[in-house]
Amino acid sequence: QVQLVESGGGLVQAGGSLRLSCAASGRTFSSLVIGWFRQGPGKEREFVAAISSSGVMTWYAESIKGRFTISRDNAKNTALLQMNSLKAEDTAVYLCAANGLPFNRLYITTSQRYDYWGQGTQVTVSS
Repeated sequence: QVQLVESGGGLVQAGGSLRLSCAASGRTFSSLVIGWFRQGPGKEREFVAAISSSGVMTWYAESIKGRFTISRDNAKNTALLQMNSLKAEDTAVYLCAANGLPFNRLYITTSQRYDYWGQGTQVTVSS
């Protein structure tokens, strides 16, 4: 079992920045792919970014590429999502997720492929 807890959400003006954290406990963190997803009001859950177990490989959704950066610190069992140049359309509940699958584009962008989820943290961007 893996427990994931997100933090760092809040209210920010458009153009601002936030850094989300995902703290993990349980199964060996360094063996897991970590993904960030988001779900806006009235919208389906969508992929944001993912990072391989070692941290060497990353993948981003086109909508946030160049503005968001995913990283991880396996010594601290923590994954981060640095969000810059935030836009109103980034408003959503952000969730981190984990799976033990290979870092494959199909696996990492599909929410059904993730076995463990946090409770989410709200990000609200005012325009």
